[in-house]
Amino acid sequence: MTIAILGVGVMGEIILGGLLASGTEPSDIRVTTRRPKRQVRLAEQYGVTVTSNAEAVVGADTVLISVKPQDVTDILAEISPALAPDALVVSVAAGVKTSSIEAGLPAGHVVVRVMPNTPASVDEGMAAISGGKNATREHLDRVSDILTAVGQVMIVPEKYQDAVTAISGSGPAYVMFVVEAMIDAGVLLGLPRATATELVIQTVFGAAKLLRDTGEHPTILRENVTSPGGTTTRAMRAFEDHRVKAAFMDALEAAALRSEELGS
Repeated sequence: MTIAILGVGVMGEIILGGLLASGTEPSDIRVTTRRPKRQVRLAEQYGVTVTSNAEAVVGADTVLISVKPQDVTDILAEISPALAPDALVVSVAAGVKTSSIEAGLPAGHVVVRVMPNTPASVDEGMAAISGGKNATREHLDRVSDILTAVGQVMIVPEKYQDAVTAISGSGPAYVMFVVEAMIDAGVLLGLPRATATELVIQTVFGAAKLLRDTGEHPTILRENVTSPGGTTTRAMRAFEDHRVKAAFMDALEAAALRSEELGS
């Protein structure tokens, strides 16, 4: 299977690396990027063909569009004349609906929309995929096979994609924000920064693994740490006083609305 990755930025390169690590031959992958220095590096580092958008899609079985949402219309106009009739078009552009992509392609093309996230760079990504009107289970399975090289995959109705973007697509940034705050708090309390950093990273990693491996509801796991009148109880009260949960809900709602705006 020949794969073209158009617009190899951060996420495009993560997927490229995952494909190669999972056994896809460099000769079966073509990539594009605007920056000349990046073109040279991609060719030297990965051994893939770096070419123009129109040339990359010629004869490609799967075309992955990894550009900014505002650039999707232009790139569809560029590749449409060269696209094979049976090519599967996969978009990782935030907010852009499959119907919008289908409208920019010759009639009948199959489109699948994907929202991945950056932990894919360490093979722990979470990607949600949705098929357009012409997509079959075989097409969704093909995209799943590509993305399982760098993490987990979930098939969802497209109407959920804006919420997915807010939760898992942008989610790593929220976790890093909390990690930053915890490290800074450790420094405020007198810990060396390196010590605070190691403590926080392992705590976050362990808590996530505890959630995944036990299958327990997060409320139960939180209550297991929260002794009556103890230190955690005092911290939780401070969170409630500052409406931290409400702030998170407002923030994620704002992210979902922005995803919807990008799609329109």
